Amino acid sequence: MEEREYRQAPFAPPPGALDLLLVRHGASMPWAPGRDFALADGHGDPALAPEGVEQAEKVAARLATERIDAIYVTSLRRTHETAAPLARLTGLEPRVEPDLREVYLGEWEGGVFRQRVAEADPLAVRMFELERWDVIPGAEGTEALAARVRAAVMRLAAAHPDQRVVAVTHGGVIGSVLQQASRSRGFAFANADNASISQIVVVGERWVVRRFNDTAHLTPHFSLVGAPPI
Repeated sequence: MEEREYRQAPFAPPPGALDLLLVRHGASMPWAPGRDFALADGHGDPALAPEGVEQAEKVAARLATERIDAIYVTSLRRTHETAAPLARLTGLEPRVEPDLREVYLGEWEGGVFRQRVAEADPLAVRMFELERWDVIPGAEGTEALAARVRAAVMRLAAAHPDQRVVAVTHGGVIGSVLQQASRSRGFAFANADNASISQIVVVGERWVVRRFNDTAHLTPHFSLVGAPPI
């Protein structure tokens, strides 16, 4: 009787799964005291900075070589501007998923958050120690963020079985998705770079982490020839 061999096989999404690529928006405009960002539904809503526009073009060039079935953005303009080059290259019209918007920062909205973190405000230090956004006065609770983000991901999974979806979203949201998928500490994935790609596969209630903070397309010597597959 011939002996059967069992080889290692590459990962393949199970039938009905959603392959979700989470792209953090490109770098947004700088903030300065007295020059608060305009608000959209209470959230700071800056445009992309020039370097963010360049990052958007680079991530679009990376993703446009792969099969993409749908593009989602949030209600905030920096995600729309980041998705625009990919939409142009693929011909796909971005759809809005409001519950993938950034964590609400309460009294630190409008750009103040950046200053408080850069200057090591005691509350900012405490926020990182406890790994909770709601240390900030009036900010969204960590559990509330997780619940709305999870609901949004599950809606995408229900709408796109056996498809690959790009969601252009925010650092806090990506951190929450990866934290829930891996059951890790609160801020374990809170530092996705601008225009980075993270990836999960959604199979019912099970979320499989495939990668985090892929920035190969942003490196100076990156070429689409021989680029890492998506």
